Amino acid sequence: MDEFVFRPTHVAPPGGLASWAAPDPARPSAGLDALLPLQLLGRQGDWAQVLCSNGWSTWVDGRLLVALPQPPPAAGGPPARTADPRPALAEAEHVLARYRALLEDLAAGTLDLEAFRDRSRGLRVGLVVDGEALWVFDPLHDRWCYCDGLQLQTYAATDRRPPSPSASPSPSPSVSPSPSPSPSPGPGRAAGPAPKPDTAPTTAPGTSPPPAHSPYAPTRVGEP
Repeated sequence: MDEFVFRPTHVAPPGGLASWAAPDPARPSAGLDALLPLQLLGRQGDWAQVLCSNGWSTWVDGRLLVALPQPPPAAGGPPARTADPRPALAEAEHVLARYRALLEDLAAGTLDLEAFRDRSRGLRVGLVVDGEALWVFDPLHDRWCYCDGLQLQTYAATDRRPPSPSASPSPSPSVSPSPSPSPSPGPGRAAGPAPKPDTAPTTAPGTSPPPAHSPYAPTRVGEP
């Protein structure tokens, strides 16, 4: 005599499930409780024949069945050793110490701001400690890791590649100094460029000279 083995594949929906003694709407049967484990035996169109844990089988609307997840695959080998959070902590301490040294040189005046930016480019560190919980950034794999004191596991991964600290920065474009603006004319004086000394007039007597081109908009005289 074969031993009965019940292997549920579905459950009834949260609102319960009506059943029938055959795949015929004219032959209703007892209703099934909400989330009742069921084993699917077969289908006929939208009808599904299911088996309950007590060995009783019935027909239900197969469209309403909630499938259970399949069992996980068998492990191919022994569990791997738990990741050690100490290397990530040591890397965070190294990066933090390097950044602190750069800040000290900047505060002491032995390092200017541009050199500070060049030497700190590519440094990335992240560390949060809350009781026994630890979140540490792993720059080698570009991810955040979480540790509860017993194991280290990936918490979140970024989608960008970190910049290389050894990459030489691109040279800054040279900026030509802009000419200083002319002083604003006082009340009663017309706005315009000052005449150049020792410059012979280029217009005939009795005619007004053409307006000189200026890169600046005319300055309005303020109201008293």
